[in-house]
Amino acid sequence: MNNKRIAVIGCGNLGSAIVQGLIDHADVSNENITATKRHIESIQHFATEGVRITSDNAKAIQESDIILVALKPYNILETLQEVQQEIEPGRHTIISLATGVSLDELHGAIGHHVEIFRAMPNTAADVSESVTCICTDSTDSQRSQEVEELFNSIGSSIFIEEELMESATILGACGIAYVLRFMRAMVQGGIEIGFDADTATRIVNQTVKGASELLIQRDSHPEEEIDKVTTPKGCTITGLNQMEHHGFSSALIQGIVASFNKIDD
Repeated sequence: MNNKRIAVIGCGNLGSAIVQGLIDHADVSNENITATKRHIESIQHFATEGVRITSDNAKAIQESDIILVALKPYNILETLQEVQQEIEPGRHTIISLATGVSLDELHGAIGHHVEIFRAMPNTAADVSESVTCICTDSTDSQRSQEVEELFNSIGSSIFIEEELMESATILGACGIAYVLRFMRAMVQGGIEIGFDADTATRIVNQTVKGASELLIQRDSHPEEEIDKVTTPKGCTITGLNQMEHHGFSSALIQGIVASFNKIDD
């Protein structure tokens, strides 16, 4: 990867998070990263790290090998049509981060054969802890390996079927917000039982991180770890049951399903 030139087209929140993750952890020189945005003032800080900054998408594509297109679904196809002459079959790898825009639609916008991937990372890419789901119709195993390596540098990646990409958006990308809202509620509860906001936040942050690491490192089921801390007539089971009486799990599941249904609205 260290000899590959990477362009991130459209550095909003997600695009910028990916650029920062690449700067911090990817096996690629900062001068081989190009970041684009219509108004470059908000991403000018990347230039101090050696990243090339431009508002010219065509120029960024010309000077790069791997193109991450971090544009919104409503304008990604139009933008790809505008720069299709700059995309070279055999040379460029295109990675779309747009929800709900299929591989077929992406191929149609570009108008000639090129290796295309869809990927759904999340904003934890900023601290190299994203989970990225990837799909492709490419048969080029070398390119697939390069794309996987790229996203592994900002977290971990999973190849899935294209029909699950919208589900991946909800669970992995929107999921960041769900977890953060849960954490915010825990902090508020901590304040109500006596902690100041800063101390409650520190306790909650580490508790959530620790819970995740338990599941990751032990490859265990959440209920298995829950059982270890729920003693008979104890305070943990009392709190869990009270949450369930108020629909905690049901509300979360319904929220996930509602978000998924919104994609097709």
